Amino acid sequence: MLEVRTALPTELAAIGDLTADTYVAEGYVNGADGGYAATLRDAVTRAEQALLLVAVVDGALVGTVTLAFGGSGFAETAAPDEAVIRMLVTSPSARGQGVGNALVLACLDAAREAGCTVVRLSTQATMTAAHRVYERLGFTRTPADDWSPEPGVDLLTYALPLSFCGFCGRGLDGGHEACGRALELDPPRYCARCRRRMVVQVHPTGWSARCIEHGTLEG
Repeated sequence: MLEVRTALPTELAAIGDLTADTYVAEGYVNGADGGYAATLRDAVTRAEQALLLVAVVDGALVGTVTLAFGGSGFAETAAPDEAVIRMLVTSPSARGQGVGNALVLACLDAAREAGCTVVRLSTQATMTAAHRVYERLGFTRTPADDWSPEPGVDLLTYALPLSFCGFCGRGLDGGHEACGRALELDPPRYCARCRRRMVVQVHPTGWSARCIEHGTLEG
């Protein structure tokens, strides 16, 4: 059974090796030890400065991800009320089993619990498998935020608001006055947590709106 949880101190060396070795094998970094590979291998510092999560199956490490909160050392340019997903990797032997999806969902839950309004991430153009995971979970491209940490390394950016308008499904970034008036009369159409379209039923005494992931609202 797949389990996602906070990394244990005894797992940090293996986490560092999995992260760095995966990046090197996929051609995302040059060299196995120096430069950014050394940062990838240093899971001890990540565990101290960010939330380090692992995915395990029957006790075996099959994936890991780092969630950094705004203001911390791994949060890049995130605002104080934002979080950043970093260094998502899945063991080659476990790909296609939903490991990456589960790790990202765990990051979203942790960010919500911490009161974050947005989760952001930066990714290389060649990380197409990760892009599919992000887009499937509702992340959208933010080209205006694309950046280069060093010459020759161009990063694409994605973002996912953690609260959505129940009427139109867009992120709560202003301009929803008309939606608010509509929701005074009609049930919500979209889940405020994941933006999924909800199944709405209207009955003589009220309504219900069901999200397949987050349950049912009634009014």
